[in-house]
Amino acid sequence: MTDFSKILEKAKELEAKMKESQEKIKSIRVEGVSGSNSVKVTLDGEGEMQKIELSDEILKEDKSILEDLIVAAHNNAKSQLKSKTTEEISKATGGLGIPGFKWPL
Repeated sequence: MTDFSKILEKAKELEAKMKESQEKIKSIRVEGVSGSNSVKVTLDGEGEMQKIELSDEILKEDKSILEDLIVAAHNNAKSQLKSKTTEEISKATGGLGIPGFKWPL
């Protein structure tokens, strides 16, 4: 029975660490860029776009180019966010992979 109580204790510890990690993830901000920094997109830890910045020069470009640069900046930010959230989860789990767990980004 001792082993089972140790497992429960570890599970509670992991749960507390994951809650703390989730709070830290919410506070993350990442900035994705494209077009030589002419388009910048800021995402929060939940993947919500918080800000978009467009340089005056890029506004002179064709609409389709601007659209592509916005998508590229968003994808760049999303990639950074995925790395940071994965890193934060690894800290919480002590590097233990949780089988079947994939962060929803």
